[in-house]
Amino acid sequence: MSHASPLGPTLETERLILRPTAMEDFDRWCDFQGDAETTKFIGGARSPAEVWRVMMSVAGAWALSGEGFFSVIEKLTGQWIGRIGPWNPHGWPGPEVGWSLHRDAMGKGYALEAAVATMDYAFDVLGWQDVIHSIAPANVASQQLAARLGSTNRGPGKLPPPFEGSTVDLWGQTKAEWALNRARFAG
Repeated sequence: MSHASPLGPTLETERLILRPTAMEDFDRWCDFQGDAETTKFIGGARSPAEVWRVMMSVAGAWALSGEGFFSVIEKLTGQWIGRIGPWNPHGWPGPEVGWSLHRDAMGKGYALEAAVATMDYAFDVLGWQDVIHSIAPANVASQQLAARLGSTNRGPGKLPPPFEGSTVDLWGQTKAEWALNRARFAG
């Protein structure tokens, strides 16, 4: 199911609600982004002031471009558990579906569930023909998720400033490949 808010759509899966960022997400987002371990592959821990700016950028992306990170909400508890989304910043190596979860949400299959819904959204609603995932070579968990989605490692990628020092591999797949890979998640 999907419906739109003033900033963007809301998607629902069996266990999750994916919706645009809201101010009520701030405390959990701060907790997530303040954790050096969960953020080591996405720029490191951030202060609440930095998190506030990131949240405003994400909300602005939805308002200005119609794409951005969804806040991932666990239906059972109503708790913010991470962010995932169709993201295509200026100078990025391609349109990306990227993900990051709060430490207490890892290992429950939430990333896969949210990623499948987001891949569908990117291809079916946004009309993207290709999706990448920028993944650090040491980020085995994200590599495994990309592979489960059917994405393949296309080799080293280059990110724009201020991330030009980040080492990433670009994983991805085309819309046609997703049409075949998506069948694994039907039902």
